[in-house]
Amino acid sequence: MALAESLRAHLIVHRSEARERLLSWFASQARDLPWRRERTPYRVWVSEIMLQQTQVETVRDYFLRFMARFPTLHSLAEASLQDVLKLWEGLGYYSRARSLHRAAREIVAVYGGGLPADVQALRALPGIGPYTAGAIASLAFGIPAPAVDGNVRRVMARVLALETPSPATLETAVCVLLPEEAPGIFNEALIELGATVCRPQTPQCLLCPWRDFCLGRQEGEPAHYPAPKPRKVIPHYDVAAAVTVRDDGRVLVAQRRHDDMLGGLWEYPGGKRQDGETLEVALRRELKEEMDILVDVGVHLTRLKHAYTHFRITLHAFRCRLAEGTPRCLECDDFMWADLATLHALPMAATDRKITQVVAAMLDAEQTGADRA
Repeated sequence: MALAESLRAHLIVHRSEARERLLSWFASQARDLPWRRERTPYRVWVSEIMLQQTQVETVRDYFLRFMARFPTLHSLAEASLQDVLKLWEGLGYYSRARSLHRAAREIVAVYGGGLPADVQALRALPGIGPYTAGAIASLAFGIPAPAVDGNVRRVMARVLALETPSPATLETAVCVLLPEEAPGIFNEALIELGATVCRPQTPQCLLCPWRDFCLGRQEGEPAHYPAPKPRKVIPHYDVAAAVTVRDDGRVLVAQRRHDDMLGGLWEYPGGKRQDGETLEVALRRELKEEMDILVDVGVHLTRLKHAYTHFRITLHAFRCRLAEGTPRCLECDDFMWADLATLHALPMAATDRKITQVVAAMLDAEQTGADRA
C-alpha cells in the first residue's frame, strides 16, 4: 500500500517542525545506554542484533560483557562459536549469535574487517534484515535510510491514523521526515519516542513532541492504531530430558544440530511426549532415536516451565542410567560425558542451565554422603 498523497502532504507540512521537536526532545530525554557511547560501526551492529526482540534493560549487561570479551570485529571473527554462544547464554534467540559470528567472519573475508557502508551490502550479511540494515547505515555511516522497528511502526501508524500499514508505507513515511543530515539520530529518536512515550497500551500523549500533528490523537483514540494482530493459540508441549549419570559421576549431554532451534547449544537429551505416551516412555523413545541407546528412567528431578516465541513447554528432568548401547549422534551434532566443571562451562539454554544447577546439587549431596560413609 503506497502512502496516500494526503498523508504525504500532512507529513511534508509538518516536516520541519517534526524534526526540530523530535530532536530537541531526544536531546533532553535520551536514555544513557552503553552502545550510545564510543559509537563505532561494530558497536552499533552488535547492539542492534542484541536488541532484536529483546528489552533494553536486558541487553545492557550483555552488551558490556560482549564488548569486554570481543572488543573488535576481528576478535569476534577469531573466536569459536562455542565461546560466543556461552557469552550469549540467557539472552535467548540464539540464531542471532550464530548469525553474528558467521557475519563477522564474512566481513573479515570479504570486506577486510570493516562493516560495509551500504544498505544492500549490509542486508546481504547473515542476521541483518531491513530494519537492522537501516539502523546500522544511518547510525554508523550517516546514510539517510529508514529504520522501522515495532516502536517506529506504532508511532507512525498513530501519527497517520493507519490501522494496518504495510512496511513499505511506513518506510516511505519515515523517508519523508528523515533529514539528510544526522539521519541516525533522527531514527534513534523516533525509536526512543515509541519505546518511552508512545507506548502500546498507554501512550503518554501530553509528553509527546508530536502531539499537535498526530492524527490518531486528534481522533481521540491513538491507542487504536495500529490495529492489534489476532492472537494465535500458543501450543504447549510436555518435554522429558535424561540426566544420564555414569558410575564416575559424568553426565551425558548432547550438542543440538546447528541448523535447529537453539543450534550449537548443549542439552540433556530428550524430547516431546507424544499423544498416548507417558513421560518415561517418551524419554526412552527419544534417547533411542537421538543417540541409539536404551536408558532406565529413574527418579523425577525437576519440572520447569518455559515460554518460547511460538510455543510453551513443561520440561521434566529424570535421572537415568545407561542400560544398553554406546551413545552416538543420530539427531545431534556431538555428545560427551561431562564432569560438573564442564557442564558449567558449556553453553546451554535457560532450561538446561537450571537442570545443571539441580544436577550439581544432586552430585554434591551424593559425594558428601559417600565421604561420610
